[in-house]
Amino acid sequence: MSPDDAPDDAQAGDLAAELAPALAELARGLGERAGCMLAVKDAADGRYRYVNDAMAAFLGRPAVAIVGSSDAELIDPAIATLLRTAEQTALAMGRPLASEHRFDWRGERREWSVLRTSVHDGPRRLLCSLWEDLGPQRQREAQLKAALEQLEQEQKANATLRREGGEQRLRDVATGLATRAHFDDQMRRELDLSTREHREFALVHMELDPLTERAAAFGDRATERIHEAMGRLLRGNTRAMDASCRVDERRFAVLLSGVGLATAHSRMEGLRRQCATQLVVIDGQEFGFTISMGVASYPHTAHTQDEVMAACDAALLEARKRGGNNVALAAIRFGT
Repeated sequence: MSPDDAPDDAQAGDLAAELAPALAELARGLGERAGCMLAVKDAADGRYRYVNDAMAAFLGRPAVAIVGSSDAELIDPAIATLLRTAEQTALAMGRPLASEHRFDWRGERREWSVLRTSVHDGPRRLLCSLWEDLGPQRQREAQLKAALEQLEQEQKANATLRREGGEQRLRDVATGLATRAHFDDQMRRELDLSTREHREFALVHMELDPLTERAAAFGDRATERIHEAMGRLLRGNTRAMDASCRVDERRFAVLLSGVGLATAHSRMEGLRRQCATQLVVIDGQEFGFTISMGVASYPHTAHTQDEVMAACDAALLEARKRGGNNVALAAIRFGT
């Protein structure tokens, strides 16, 4: 230590001894935590009476150069005015006051939590301030928020996958129509609803007619393309309340909710004509296909699920006997 430094060190020691009672009370009231900045000011004029090493480093000056100075002499006047206003508020309240300060400091936006309280040192009133840098806390909060957002996104993605997986289990991959099991469930619900509410519905069984020689030459590729075309046609000709499915390689079924026999026949006749004019292209070669349909309804042609399905099969057989590319209606039952 140089001789020039000795008076400053002695002065600092004397000042610390002078403020010992106030600092002891502050320590009991606040507790000086590691890394926090501590400052003691004269309440009357706002001049520093004591700063710890962290506060001195923050202000960028030795402690002995800070003591006796005010913020207006050390930092930007606008910031000094902001801090003095907060100090006056704490003094007026007469009890510990916590506040937060945000301002630019040395080229970056900083944020602090400041706890201020006043103590008496004999006849003098002192203002003690404990500063805590909120940067690490805000960083942890931002990281936690990002982690929660990522978790939420993953949960939404998982929910989407589960939903899509569930839909895939209910859909036939080749046609996009309902699976047979799902179709049967809808059929049972429709029958129960129609029985309770005394309403009607129609069931249609359809079968692809034998392929032409040109189509048959493409083998399974032709069947695959026809299935795709049938899926599009059935989805385009049914409502959201209806249901359609692929029964097997050649057969399909359609459930028309709340529809009677005559309306069902009219709609299926339109679908039959669309099928007959539909062109399938493979390797630049075109071919068509036709379909036969049998239409039955509840309760006009049958009274149970098995009876409705049997009536549909009988009508479909009749359509095939007529040479295919035909819509046949099940016979209407009279009496009980």
